[in-house]
Amino acid sequence: MISGAVDDRSARGIAAAVSRLVTSGRLPAGSRLPTVRDVARELGVSPTTVSEAWQSLGRAGAIRTRGRSGTFVAGPVLSRGDWRYTQLAGPAVPVARDLSTGVPDHDLLPDLTEALRRIGDGRLTSSYLDEPVLPGLEAVLRERWPFPPERLTVVDGALDALDRILGAVVRFGDHVLVENPTFAPILDLLQTVGATVVGVPIDDQGLEPAALAAALDGYPPAALVLQPRAHNPAGVSMSPGRAAELAGVLAGHPDVLVIEDDHAGDIASAPPVSIGRHRPEGTVHVASFSKSHGPDLRLAAVGGPAAVVGAVADRRLLGPGWSSRLLQGVLLDLLTDPAAVARVAAARDAYASRRTALLKELAGHGAEATAADGINLWLTVDDQQIAMVSLAAQGIAVAPGAPFCVTPLRSDHVRVTVGLVAGGFDDLAGALASAAHLDSRGSGARERAHPRGWR
Repeated sequence: MISGAVDDRSARGIAAAVSRLVTSGRLPAGSRLPTVRDVARELGVSPTTVSEAWQSLGRAGAIRTRGRSGTFVAGPVLSRGDWRYTQLAGPAVPVARDLSTGVPDHDLLPDLTEALRRIGDGRLTSSYLDEPVLPGLEAVLRERWPFPPERLTVVDGALDALDRILGAVVRFGDHVLVENPTFAPILDLLQTVGATVVGVPIDDQGLEPAALAAALDGYPPAALVLQPRAHNPAGVSMSPGRAAELAGVLAGHPDVLVIEDDHAGDIASAPPVSIGRHRPEGTVHVASFSKSHGPDLRLAAVGGPAAVVGAVADRRLLGPGWSSRLLQGVLLDLLTDPAAVARVAAARDAYASRRTALLKELAGHGAEATAADGINLWLTVDDQQIAMVSLAAQGIAVAPGAPFCVTPLRSDHVRVTVGLVAGGFDDLAGALASAAHLDSRGSGARERAHPRGWR
């Protein structure tokens, strides 16, 4: 097919011809391309010429190479309507209580007024080639890091970090292990880069070691993406013992990069934990400050092996260059100002109190839920859609559980942003519990075959 489409046998002409085949759909996403030598033989050109064409197509994102497995046509960029993330959007009609958002309580965030005043006129950048991280902020971040990182940089939030890391280390068709369930946008990002996603069950301490071992024994994965604390949506945090156990499982797989999304940061009740304490050379840790210090700061730190973090920082030079040093200065002030530190600690305690209060009331109503850490509660329901419709009728919006799942769990779930619930726990628990349980006289109890999985 390729040889018949090529008129110009230069590297540019070959690349243009293949690009037209991809755009027209004659070479659909996932199609394996012939080898460089086979194409060169058919066209009567040197392998070097075809290799240059393949490199141009790769830089443009049209094709992706999977090492010895070959070169494949990359998948198209997903439209916004295809993202799992859009399924978590707010309710279609106004409700009195929108608990679907997964955002922190604005009233519990530290006030930025004094920090902005202390920063002054913001003359923190003297050159476009300044280091991407303010020296003072880097020093504080290194003190806080759960393991000594070879290199550290700052980007525009946790999802920006994950996007850039995955873009640097995952190729089309690579297998990537994730928690099941996991944060829905992680699955969107992996689909965008053409990864093959493998879900690994979790329990109340994080990834199940035996399940991880089984997944690693399959097709060798390129990466493992996990949330060490305040898991979104399940609310579990990885224990130090579990981190050591998982590191032991990974010991025989040095090529697997562990990517940790510590999105909750300082509002997590669990202490910082990382597999990087046991395998720093193979772990990239992302620390976000959105939920603890302000979503609009748009800041997250990335620390780990220099080869990975350096690739992220270097690639940014051709785009945004750096994250605002003015905002970095604000973050540095918040991390070192006693009043701001106390404010974040108070927020952490408030979120813990809210989780405990709602869980207690739910248990009293016979509902099953988990919310050990963070700002979200994972509620088991008989039917996701019926639960959401029932709650919406009462003026309450929650997020559906399905977008968080790689494969179905044993039960349906909805995610409730308990961090936004400051009172009325009994009434809310009653509404949630009522929506969670199907009325056998009305809709009827249904029996469904779910694969084994956590909750």
